[in-house]
Amino acid sequence: MNGPLKIKDIIRAKSRIDGIISETPILSSSLLNEWLGHTIYFKAEGFQKIGAFKARGASNTIAWLKENQHNPKHIVANSSGNHAQAVAWASKRFNIPSTIYMPEYSSKIKIQATMGYGAKVILCKSRQEADSLVKQASKEKNTFWIPPYNHEQVICGQGTAAFEMLNTQGYVDAIFAPCGGGGLLSGTLVAARGLSKTTQVIGAEPLMGNDAAESLRKNAIQHLKEAPKTLADGAMTLAVGDITFEYLKQLDNFYEIPEEAIIYWTQWLTHLLKVRIEPTSALPMEAAFKWLQKQKSKKAIIIILSGSNMDQETTKKIWENDYLTIAPHKRI
Repeated sequence: MNGPLKIKDIIRAKSRIDGIISETPILSSSLLNEWLGHTIYFKAEGFQKIGAFKARGASNTIAWLKENQHNPKHIVANSSGNHAQAVAWASKRFNIPSTIYMPEYSSKIKIQATMGYGAKVILCKSRQEADSLVKQASKEKNTFWIPPYNHEQVICGQGTAAFEMLNTQGYVDAIFAPCGGGGLLSGTLVAARGLSKTTQVIGAEPLMGNDAAESLRKNAIQHLKEAPKTLADGAMTLAVGDITFEYLKQLDNFYEIPEEAIIYWTQWLTHLLKVRIEPTSALPMEAAFKWLQKQKSKKAIIIILSGSNMDQETTKKIWENDYLTIAPHKRI
């Protein structure tokens, strides 16, 4: 693909995966809107296939390969979670065997689910080892590697979430999404710029794994030395990609979110929306909370809830202390 991605690339991805992925619901909480004084819509990707937005990018990439007469006999991927499940699920959907390289610290439920979708799972001592092994495996004949974020067709697939939302909801002042490797945010930016040039696109990542924020500050990709110890396991990447970084530079704002705020909003969104929320989904909510406090007029915004996959260990940590005693409007 030549040049930066455009809205036409998102539209093509949408047409490829229609009938394969789900068009996820839009949720809202009248109580939260009343408390904060703004209109907040939630794109609930926890209702997506495999329980996360990653199904979009994985299925679009394989559909694109087949459309272009590339018919791999084997798909490989590296991931600590939702991308692993997504590639396993999408590969099975297209009847292609898959092997997924996962760090052994990955969520147990995500490891089990990846195996359940039919993939061969190879557990690695570190993210670096997983990255190295998948690169090696991708050199084998008729094998295709679907990276978790740094691929244009993965980005296009992820962008279909915002595309759906903007087509359904119409104009909004801002869209907020979490940042791991930057695939979802990149696709969201392309979709938003194509449909509504004045809609701001804003990212959020864990303060404990803030490689993207550091990269933006230094205008060069920064790498973490080890996996960050954050509850937002969907954002545990060591670095953004060279493709996604170019889109992240175009964001309107970017927030680093402390662990306490991640726990706070995981509890509150679960309570207010009555759905399961994985901690990564809490990142954009805290970013939106901070952004809305600075606004002088009533705003309408979208928050992309990235997924709903959370294991027992993380669930225990999230609910160890009760944050529901302090309502959001009392935090201001």
